[in-house]
Amino acid sequence: MSGGDMAKPLLGHRSTEGDPSVVPAAGRTIGVLGSGDFARSLAIRLVCSGFKVVVGSRNPKRKACLFPPAAEVTFQAEAVKKTDVIFVAVFREHYSTLCDLADVLAGKILVDVSNNTEINHHKESNAEYLASLFPACTVVKGFNVVSAWTLQSGARDGNKQVLICSNSQEAKRTVAEIAQVMGFTPVDMGCMSSAREIENIPLRLLPAWKIPIFLALGLFLCFFTYNLVRQVIHPYIREQKNKFYKIPVEVVNTTLPCVAYVMLSLVYLPGVLAACLQLYYGTKYRRFPDWLDQWLQHRKQIGLLSFFCAALHAVYSLCLPMRRSHRYQLIETAVKQAMEKKMTIWVEEEVWRMEIYISVGIIALGLLSLLAITSLPSIANSLNWREFSFIQSTLGFIALVISTLHTLTYGWSRAFDENQYKFYLPPTYTLTLLVPCTVILAKVAFSLPCIQHRLLRIRRGWEKGRSTDFLGFLTAKTSCFLSVWINLSTEL
Repeated sequence: MSGGDMAKPLLGHRSTEGDPSVVPAAGRTIGVLGSGDFARSLAIRLVCSGFKVVVGSRNPKRKACLFPPAAEVTFQAEAVKKTDVIFVAVFREHYSTLCDLADVLAGKILVDVSNNTEINHHKESNAEYLASLFPACTVVKGFNVVSAWTLQSGARDGNKQVLICSNSQEAKRTVAEIAQVMGFTPVDMGCMSSAREIENIPLRLLPAWKIPIFLALGLFLCFFTYNLVRQVIHPYIREQKNKFYKIPVEVVNTTLPCVAYVMLSLVYLPGVLAACLQLYYGTKYRRFPDWLDQWLQHRKQIGLLSFFCAALHAVYSLCLPMRRSHRYQLIETAVKQAMEKKMTIWVEEEVWRMEIYISVGIIALGLLSLLAITSLPSIANSLNWREFSFIQSTLGFIALVISTLHTLTYGWSRAFDENQYKFYLPPTYTLTLLVPCTVILAKVAFSLPCIQHRLLRIRRGWEKGRSTDFLGFLTAKTSCFLSVWINLSTEL
């Protein structure tokens, strides 16, 4: 199954006026076998979409109150007789209970909406198993990636895609027409052999988030250990001071901005590497290495995790004065000031540093919030490509620059203070500056006219090899023309 199939609608957006074969007839009757949560949600959505719904249940009198009044609830055999398209909303282990209806189901279209509890739990997919039980029927796999909540609340509140597969093109078209009237986008996934992959999709837990999450956890552990050594272990060994109370809040709060800052730079670093490769090879048609291709595809998740860490850092910072240890330190400072008869401990430089540090941090968090919001599909779909590119690229780079200023104002001149090097380890913020500063310098270099012009030409289709061949061709033709002209001149 190719990745491009996921974006290929089964029905286009062409006009359907005057073509009754495309749009289902008004008031078409649809059958639903089952009385569970999904069956009820499916019946509600079908009724709201203008279909007549007949629900087949083994206990129709007891289940009738669970369905909308417009839906007819009757016995399974009666429901099957009244329609040609039937949604089978029962679990795989209950398929055998429908075998008594084999004669009545012959020639019908069965839409299998079931899912498994584990990936590849059975040798064959549920749809293929259903087709083996009812060989006289046409089975279509579909609607299993749509939740019961989405069915009830409408397609705008959930995933609009409905994945469909079957060995019958006509049956797929019929089900696709129904899905389209319900407000969903049918996607053709091919023949019945794709059913297993479709059934595995709802069982995957955040497949696109695994690498970014492991990356964030790895960075968090590295920076947390580094900060633990500097802030807790060092004073305990060198000064015999017990500062383990800093671990739950202060050490974590020092670690979170490091992770957020580095991960934000990792969103834009693969673009820099991709541009370098394009400049080196002189073409945009050469495939990127797999690791870079995967990196480019995970930029959205990395950016959202960066925003999450930055938001946690803001909350932790607001809670710092609430700690009991902070109150004790304030009282201790006040007592020392009174004993030393100091009227004020105001330091103008430190005041300005903290004011600038907090202000720039608020701006950076605001820009990260904007980037995170526009990453949501519902917001991104309302923007054109230029607007989306401006926010994600231009404003994202500005957010990286402002985050760099936030980090620099935090460090100020302490990078040159030898007391800040615990166990000869540099302050944490100096380490976090390495990757972001590299990205910023590379972006500045790419903005130079000579490099920017060449990169723009490459991205518009220019290739280094073809240009050379073309120039060689022109040179050869020019030389040939000059030779002929000289020979003619000599003869004349």
